[in-house]
Amino acid sequence: MFCAFVVYPVAYGLSMASEPSLYRELWANPLYARTVVNTALFVGVGVNVKMFLALLLSGFFMRRRWWIKALLPIYILPWALPAIPAFVSFHWMLIGEEGLVDSALSALFGLQGPLWFHDRRLALGSDIVAYVWKWMPFWTLTFFAARVAIPREIYEAADVDGASGVRRFVHVIVPLLGNLYLVCTLLSTLWTIGDFTTVSLVSEGAPAHSTDVLATLGLHYAFEGAQPSLGVAAVMSALPVLVPITLILMRALGTREMQL
Repeated sequence: MFCAFVVYPVAYGLSMASEPSLYRELWANPLYARTVVNTALFVGVGVNVKMFLALLLSGFFMRRRWWIKALLPIYILPWALPAIPAFVSFHWMLIGEEGLVDSALSALFGLQGPLWFHDRRLALGSDIVAYVWKWMPFWTLTFFAARVAIPREIYEAADVDGASGVRRFVHVIVPLLGNLYLVCTLLSTLWTIGDFTTVSLVSEGAPAHSTDVLATLGLHYAFEGAQPSLGVAAVMSALPVLVPITLILMRALGTREMQL
């Protein structure tokens, strides 16, 4: 079963993308170089902004107020929603004058909103914002659970020492959750490099495939261009980044296991 569902698909994909001429063809296409930059921005900005905000918000939800506890189930709704309707809704919110965002800008402030998917920077920014909005609640809950597991005595000792607010965050929370934060960031990076759904449904690669990432570019080559080997090669070109991240992740997990 393992060979049928894991080893064979991976080996077959590697064999499809093993020809050096495929990678020469990729690098000769300016669209591929731009897609690599898009992927780096989408992953680098999206993951780091998402994880940092999730860590901060996990502390906000630790507060003992009834309205904050009531807000938590509402906050996690974007993550609980299926990805396809969530991102399709996000797309139609930014579709132009008919979209919710531009309509709100016009009605409330008398401003004419931009054409979000006619500008590469705005379209890629929309993809990143949609990605952060969708997945940040999951990591917030992860860090929230880790904060709850910290013994209450540590918080009380920090209060006695005068470490409250920012000082408690820097000297207590960051050291205790630092390795978990690293592991979660690496794991999220691995998932995001292969993220197809966000860009495919929010910006759809607009304008003119200028916001494609490697996952969506591979699909275009494989199906629209009828070049499956080139499509697999486009996706497999991320391996030089994926393999080191996986090794670092395994090392971080081993370090955490030894600490436990």
